[in-house]
Order: sequence, then C-alpha cells, then structure tokens
Amino acid sequence: MSAPVLVLNTGSSSLKYRVVDAADGTVLASGLVERIGEATGRVEHRVDGSTHAVDVPVADHEAAIAAALDAFATHGPDLAGVGLRAVGHRVVHGGTRFAEPVLVDDDLVAAVHELAPLAPLHNPANAVGLEAARRAFADLPHVAVFDTAFHQTLPPAAHTYAVPAAWREAGVRRYGFHGTSVAFVSRAATAALGRAVDDTRLIVLHLGNGASATAVDGGRSVATSMGLTPLEGLVMGSRSGDLDPAVLGHVRRELSLDADEVERQLNAASGLRGLAGDNDMRGVVAAAEAGDADAELALDVYCHRIRSYVGAYLAQLGGLDAVVLTGGVGENSLAVRARALDGLAHLGIEVDAHRNVTERPGPGWAARISPDGAPVAVLVVPTDEEWEIASQAVALLDAAAGARPGGS
Repeated sequence: MSAPVLVLNTGSSSLKYRVVDAADGTVLASGLVERIGEATGRVEHRVDGSTHAVDVPVADHEAAIAAALDAFATHGPDLAGVGLRAVGHRVVHGGTRFAEPVLVDDDLVAAVHELAPLAPLHNPANAVGLEAARRAFADLPHVAVFDTAFHQTLPPAAHTYAVPAAWREAGVRRYGFHGTSVAFVSRAATAALGRAVDDTRLIVLHLGNGASATAVDGGRSVATSMGLTPLEGLVMGSRSGDLDPAVLGHVRRELSLDADEVERQLNAASGLRGLAGDNDMRGVVAAAEAGDADAELALDVYCHRIRSYVGAYLAQLGGLDAVVLTGGVGENSLAVRARALDGLAHLGIEVDAHRNVTERPGPGWAARISPDGAPVAVLVVPTDEEWEIASQAVALLDAAAGARPGGS
C-alpha cells in the first residue's frame, strides 16, 4: 500500500525536503531551499528527472517552507493529491530521552529546544523547522526521528566517559550520531548477507563530510565513534575527530584563542580541510594522485583512523560478518575504500581490486567488493535516511492506530 511522507531536514540556513513512499522508497519529488536569512535564497526542486531552480528571498524557515510549497504548486506533484500520510522530521539530538520516533506536539518541540546545548548548531534549527512545518501542515501528523536514537542501546561501558560525576550529571556522555543512516544500511546489509538480524555482526562506516564508525551486534548499536557531539571519532571533512583534550588548553595559551574560536576551528577548519586545505574528498584524492604531499598525508591520516576503529570494533564484537561502507565517500571513493581497509587481510577483511572498480551499488541493493570466500564481506550500501525516516514515521502511526480501540 502506498504511504507517501514529506520528509524535512531543517538546518540553520537550509531546508532539504523529499516526498518518499515509505512502502518502497520511491521518490516523488525532492528539493533544497538554501541561504535562508540571506538577501537572496535559492530553491532547487527536482521532479520527474528535471531540476527547477530559482533565486528568491527566503527570510526565515517559515518562508523556506512557503517557497518549497510554491515549488510543488508550480512543478508538482500536487501534495493534496498524493495522499500524504505524515510529515517526518530529522532531529539531530534526542539526548537520553528519545530512543524511538515520537509524534510531534508542543512538549516535543520544547524538549528539542531544551536539548540545544548538546547540539547548538542543529537542534535550534530543527525546533524552528518543527514549529514552521506544523503551522504549514496543520492537518497532518508530524513525527520526529532522532539521529541519536539508534545508539540508545550502547552499554554503559561504551557510553560513559571517565569524567567527574558533576559532568556526567550535566549530560556529558557518548550519544552517537548518523543513527538513522546506520539503522537503514544495517538492515540492508543483513538482507544482502541472507542472515538473521539477531545473528549478524557488522561494522558500519558512514563516510561523508561527517564520518562515523558503528559496531552493530544483532541489530543493536554497541559502540560508536561520535560522542557528546559529532566532533569525536574519525577524521572528517572539516572536523578533527579524536584529539587529546589537553590540546584545547595548549592552543588557547600558545595561540591566544578563546574557547569559542577553538571549538569553531575544530569543527570548521580541521579534518581534511586542516590537513590538505580541502574538505571535499574528491579534491584531496585528486591532489594526492598529482603528488601533493599534504593531500597524501591527509589520506593516510584519514584511513589510519578508520583502520584503528575497525580493529577496535572487531575486538568488541568478538567476530565480524561484514564491513559496510556508506555515505558520499564510502559509496563513491574507490581510493578510500581500498586504502582504508588495506592490510587487514589477516583479520579476514579484504577489498578485491577488480570488484572495487566494477561493482556498483544501487537503490535498495548492496555491492560486494570483497573476494569470493572472504571470511568477512565488505559491502557498499547506499544510505537513504529519508526513506528510513518515512518508514519509521508510518510504522509509528500504524502502531498507534492498531493500539486504539477498533484499530487494525
């Protein structure tokens, strides 16, 4: 049965949207409103294989949603005619409160605001988007899906930091992110392996401008690299990843940087950008292949960190069925896939050079790039967070309908 959902991903200066059928992942339309709050914004609307772009003023998130609705009205599809079941929202940080998708009401919006100190760049924008969308689509149920929810299964040893009790009482712990993506690709990878979910051990590498590693045992997150914020863990496009905490005090003293500037540089001027001057992996790989020493070092550091996490998580899992690569880099960078897992054949993890070049994943299916007979499969699985959000939203609504008297 068709179950179209409008999925919204609200950022501080952008709004991504997609109408996706939760039943089979079919995309009816998608788009992006960017430069919100600037003098001139831009709307790109994609439908039926065509992209329609226009520059318009977009004063705030209310105006962004109005601009998206104008694009639907002009280019289709007719939202009133597709039978929308719900509006699904990506929310970055749910703290320890939210381990499942939740129907949006005033209390939920207030909670997203309250959790803003844990994700100051994301949750305020998510909350504003929730409020604006509820006004624009007052007749539809709204469902919030949290990036952190999938990682609520982390055991205490994995989510607890060795810091003073007062810090822990203030919420300092590992939360993990990319959970919606990890949930989707874990399920797809398990299906590709032909195994039961509760009998499958995976390491999921979500490699994009943001990057994370997650150990998944029986469909549950048991270890993940991102922490209190998305800054910890792997090297990323512009984020440092793991760092000796004493570095913060050192650069504040030696370079006269205040705390806000240190945090800004760790998030926006580090990672690949800090090492090679470019946060786009395509540019870094091209520069390395052309002989740029800084780019070569950046690739080495990036892949060294990945191998370190793969080894650590294999030990935590006590065995492994597959390494799963996803995200823009994981799905498309042949060089990173080969280099990141190089030298792990003794652990049963190996990339076949020919398959790495010739095997291509597609929507709904995985590409296996490990050799025949390898003890550990290496899979490339395209992520689809919007489909996952739509699926979770519809599942929540169906469960609620079934729980009501007379529900089915």
